[in-house]
Amino acid sequence: MLDYVVQLTKDATRISRDDHVRLRAVGFDDKAILQITLIASWFNYINRVADALGVGRE
Repeated sequence: MLDYVVQLTKDATRISRDDHVRLRAVGFDDKAILQITLIASWFNYINRVADALGVGRE
């Protein structure tokens, strides 16, 4: 799962069906894969917005 999230963060266009197959092979179902994808994507989005606005910088 963590390898999937890292790839999603670095370059989501490189996620393939094989990545989903690997997640299923270790026990994640389609709902879990969707949740992992949505949560990681949301955090990436929020962090980029915060970085762009300088949130937390002094």
